[in-house]
Amino acid sequence: MNKESIMIQLKKLAELNGVCFGEEVLSKAIELAQFKVFAKGTILKSIGDKAQVVAIVLDGLVRCYYIDSDGNDITRGFAFDGGMCIDEGVMGYEEHVCVWESLEESTLMIFDVKAFKDMIMSNENLKTIWIELLENGLRYKIYRENGFLVENATERYLHLKKLYPKICDRVPQKYIATYLGIMPESLSRIRKALKEE
Repeated sequence: MNKESIMIQLKKLAELNGVCFGEEVLSKAIELAQFKVFAKGTILKSIGDKAQVVAIVLDGLVRCYYIDSDGNDITRGFAFDGGMCIDEGVMGYEEHVCVWESLEESTLMIFDVKAFKDMIMSNENLKTIWIELLENGLRYKIYRENGFLVENATERYLHLKKLYPKICDRVPQKYIATYLGIMPESLSRIRKALKEE
């Protein structure tokens, strides 16, 4: 990838996510970042790894998941094109609390956590965007918690599809099921009842 093609891709992702960055900010971000392509199924970070980097998914799909006491993985979330991943470090964690895995071949823009935070704090526009991202993240966590408290599995599934319309095309059903807190067989019944299969 050359700088010009990265710049074009970053502008498209910014537009897709409703944010605007100046050329100077994008150039600085490109200089600070490393760019890596990960094959499908690659474990990017494991529980207990040092949380020294943060990444943006330029292209692809990344999943994060916990491991329960029985050894089962439970999906915490997904990072699609333009989404942030391996982000525990920017949230103040010293170690990763979940596993990060590429579900598709994924190109990541990887930053050192300190350099990433310094870049944000040095620019008022980036601070504003960062606050918006944090607010969106908090709103999403409240929405997700609310879903587990007051919605049934079908309602949670329909809300997930509304939020990510193409999720069923890109994510295996077993991961969607663990994200919703149900068994894959239950998701299959829900989809059948909705006549999706």
